[in-house]
Amino acid sequence: MCSFVQEIKALLALRGKKFQPIENFKEKSPFWCLDGLSEEDVRGIMARSVCAKSAFELWGHGQTHSELRTSLLNYPLEHMSPFMEKHSTYRINVYTFNKTLEFTDRIKKIDALDYLPFEGTVSLKSPQHVFCLLEDYGTDPNDIPDHPYYIYFGRWIGDGQRELIRSHSVKNRHFIGNTSMDAGLSFIMANHAKVKENDVVFDPFVGTGSLLVACSQFGAYVCGSDIDYNTIHGKGRSSRKNQKWRGPDENIRANLRQYGTENMYLDVMVSDASKPVWREAALFDAIITDPPYGIRESTRRTGSHKDTAKPADEKCYSHVPVSQAYHLSDIFTDLLNFSAHRLVMGERLVYWLPVYRPDYSEEMVPLHPCLRLISNSEQTLSSHTSRRLITMEKIKEPEEQDSLALGADPSLSPYQGHNAFREKYFSGVNKRSGKEENKPEVNGE
Repeated sequence: MCSFVQEIKALLALRGKKFQPIENFKEKSPFWCLDGLSEEDVRGIMARSVCAKSAFELWGHGQTHSELRTSLLNYPLEHMSPFMEKHSTYRINVYTFNKTLEFTDRIKKIDALDYLPFEGTVSLKSPQHVFCLLEDYGTDPNDIPDHPYYIYFGRWIGDGQRELIRSHSVKNRHFIGNTSMDAGLSFIMANHAKVKENDVVFDPFVGTGSLLVACSQFGAYVCGSDIDYNTIHGKGRSSRKNQKWRGPDENIRANLRQYGTENMYLDVMVSDASKPVWREAALFDAIITDPPYGIRESTRRTGSHKDTAKPADEKCYSHVPVSQAYHLSDIFTDLLNFSAHRLVMGERLVYWLPVYRPDYSEEMVPLHPCLRLISNSEQTLSSHTSRRLITMEKIKEPEEQDSLALGADPSLSPYQGHNAFREKYFSGVNKRSGKEENKPEVNGE
């Protein structure tokens, strides 16, 4: 999944910064070098990112240790000296990618840095400053070189927030369902949407509220809707093993309470995403959602195919609305229209788009005159199916001619092929062996 660069770009945009990689930047490299950032910028990004592991102030680099030495000796001494003073404490770590070094080898590499003017005292447990030697041995575990392809040395600034993935794991969450979003993906979506403190975030297919949990962690007020009464009210059968029915306090509010963010919970309601229930105004700073694909949860909306309706004067005190199929193409049309009308100008819509990989092309991504496509990343689900993480930004207010354009311009209409996703997903293609899947006639189905 290529959302790493998009997450960093979004977090940089939150701070008014541009993504400025150095020359010869390679997106798939385990080490990135970016220019134009202050230490405060880097700390702010690492306080949010769940994709980045660590960030460093780069002091020197090279293809060999000899080149590294030359680079380090050319680094301005006035930038080094504040972290090497006599009364300071420090530690040097050695990190390698795609190769494990023996402890003695690590010590030798640290000792080889004796040309650096460290005057402080080594402290392994609680140093004031941490420095790191980083070695890149490529990405092929079956072809590990004897010597690194590239070497970096720098001062550690901060770690990313991967701990949030563990602490917010769905496995330990109070209220879950069949389609509860993975914690890591939830935080990535919140970052793509540039969710920030005091934002109001809405999820029109809220389910058990995984996306609300992630956004509230970043200080946003959260709300949502869903057509499923039982899910919204925490009733019905449980999704947990060895538990038949949901407990009395299994609901979205309880999930936020579990993580100490209940004060950011606005409310959720039972509502049909295809029906307009909101007043005409830009209400939300972000819309983040994972629409149903018809796999684990059905795609339904209220309504009937019948031409006749009950007389208006007939009283009905307890009404369960009739539902009908809600095609994926219609879901995306409604979602984009809703976002164009309800998003604040310049804010973002982030959602998942399921695709059948043999049929996929970029033209399949739904567009809207008021929304600009920011990013499109893939998460592979199987050999034939995947879902795309789509990020869009509102660039103008909707006008009457935009509705006409949607109907007249095929490029602005969602590809109708999405409607067959469920049938293709459940076709024999995904159940056949790898050998059968590679047959030309299967790929052509």
